[in-house]
Amino acid sequence: MSLSGDVRAALGEGGALAGAIPGFVPRPAQLRLAEAIAETIQSRGELIAEAGTGTGKTYAYLVPALLSGQRTIISTGTKALQDQLYQRDLPRVRKALGARLKTALLKGRANYLCWYRLELARSDGLFTTREQAAQLAAIHAWAGTSEDGDLAGVEFLSEDSPLRVQVTSTADNCLGAECPFYAECFVARARQKAQEADLVVVNHHLLFADQALKREGFGEILPGAQTFVLDEAHQLPELAAQFFGTMVSSRQLVDLARDALSESQGVSGARAEVQVPAQALELAVKTLRAAMEPLPPRAALGVFEAHPEVVAAVAALREALGTVAALLEPLAERSVGFKSCRDRAEALVQDSERILDAKGIGEVRWYEVTARGFQFHQTPLDVSGSLRDFRAASQAAWIHTSATLAVGGGFDHLADQLGMESPRTLLEPSPFDFHNQALVYVPQGLPEPNTPAHLDAVLEAALPLLDASDGRAFLLFTSHRALRQAAERLAALREFPLFVQGEAPRHLLLERFRESGNGVLLGAASFWEGVDVAGDALQLVVIDKLPFAAPDDPVLEARLEAIRRRGGNPFRDWQLPGAVIALKQGAGRLIRTHADQGVVMLCDPRLISKPYGRIFLDSLPPFARTRDRERVLRFLREARLQRESTR
Repeated sequence: MSLSGDVRAALGEGGALAGAIPGFVPRPAQLRLAEAIAETIQSRGELIAEAGTGTGKTYAYLVPALLSGQRTIISTGTKALQDQLYQRDLPRVRKALGARLKTALLKGRANYLCWYRLELARSDGLFTTREQAAQLAAIHAWAGTSEDGDLAGVEFLSEDSPLRVQVTSTADNCLGAECPFYAECFVARARQKAQEADLVVVNHHLLFADQALKREGFGEILPGAQTFVLDEAHQLPELAAQFFGTMVSSRQLVDLARDALSESQGVSGARAEVQVPAQALELAVKTLRAAMEPLPPRAALGVFEAHPEVVAAVAALREALGTVAALLEPLAERSVGFKSCRDRAEALVQDSERILDAKGIGEVRWYEVTARGFQFHQTPLDVSGSLRDFRAASQAAWIHTSATLAVGGGFDHLADQLGMESPRTLLEPSPFDFHNQALVYVPQGLPEPNTPAHLDAVLEAALPLLDASDGRAFLLFTSHRALRQAAERLAALREFPLFVQGEAPRHLLLERFRESGNGVLLGAASFWEGVDVAGDALQLVVIDKLPFAAPDDPVLEARLEAIRRRGGNPFRDWQLPGAVIALKQGAGRLIRTHADQGVVMLCDPRLISKPYGRIFLDSLPPFARTRDRERVLRFLREARLQRESTR
């Protein structure tokens, strides 16, 4: 039997999954997707497939991947999905199929404890609070019992904890095989396991880091594979641009200075040589950050020319970095740690030259000011060639899938960005009864989205719906400014429990939102996708504006100008497709199961007044559409009565 036949047998009526997984029901759309994936694997071809929510795309690619017997890498957009896939979905399907393949989960090094960095942190004793000192001791105790060193197992350690930086390594500061703790290295163990596995689950960040390393001649993190499955593939173009570019950050520079100073404690006579230059580098970073305070948060580097104090601070920083690099050259022979610092300093000097001096064609050089520092970037405007070359060199099958890939029913925009000339494509709509489960509502009489009155009008239009749904709502915003203003105004009403992005880590906000029963969650970009709240807890999604990318973004500006030079239409070719996919992601938060009900409220009058509004609406799931507020209120009230009657 062919692979397609094996897949049909496994996913069909009376198949292996139906017999082994409770609640599994064969789905025609899932079967069609799985067959297309199986055929792509056998032909070593390329596939772009949109699979609507509820299609069951995870099983649709796991079954052919496991049955093919070929080495497979599955890459996801988020660590949360990566963990879910490896810890829940993969074991179920593997057991159902009786597959005896070796599998591995591999994350980026920042997710694993580094013994060397941990011991360095313990010896330095530089803690701002007693709590941090106690947490470090707890991490040390945990590390002694952990099998994989994955810091996801340390519940109190948040993603933004300063301790995380102290106990993990980076590609810059890792000592590699020369590390005194190399035999116990969790990263090395995880990579070795991945090298030996038949199926490896990674995330896009790690996949692109691997590609970037191979391109630069540094070997590879991931093993070769005959099949690549890229879930949440709508994220790929932006992520690829990040990894095929160059970045220098204030954090890298400060870490270098502090690591060199720490290393000097263990080398006789070195502290006297290192202390002053290291402190000068750290001071130069702080001086530049202060000089950048009046600048826009993000802009092309050309902005510096109008600010002499910034130009001078950049020059002083580069001089301080050069001094540290020269100092570390003779010290590199005195310890492994100093050798690592020397290599990092040289790389930072080279990357700084590439960003601040070079003016390559087809790239944009820009900066970003953050709350605590800054970043300098060199970003390629077109990564299609790099991605096409990597796929060609792999000679593997490439499957790209997501619930949101198509624009107006087509995939040309994504295929162009990924450098795919004639991929196989498949569009499988969701099996949900969207027309009866949900309404999409565009209120009448709202002001234009760029007017000061717009936000107040959105909140005024949303309040009756919030009352009718008894909270249970996401309010999604296209800017953090609008998010903050809305949070202030809704907090004054105190009608529902409010959960505001930034007040707690995302997973905690979602957990509290679900537990509240009638909460209202306010979120910006990171809540538009990868957030799954099924059931009665979410019955209303309000979106303030069409999610066009910020027009003053330096990378976007450069891309649009490059499209103009080629004779293209920047709005049609780039801005519109990106916004359509983002809106599909935001609206997709509402209906997650066959039993869900609710309303998506879109508060941008351009959906009606502009010709392109039809493209947005037609790209959404086939919700029933209305502009009648009373119809919406009736729908929400009936859903509420039905909910209360079943309690």
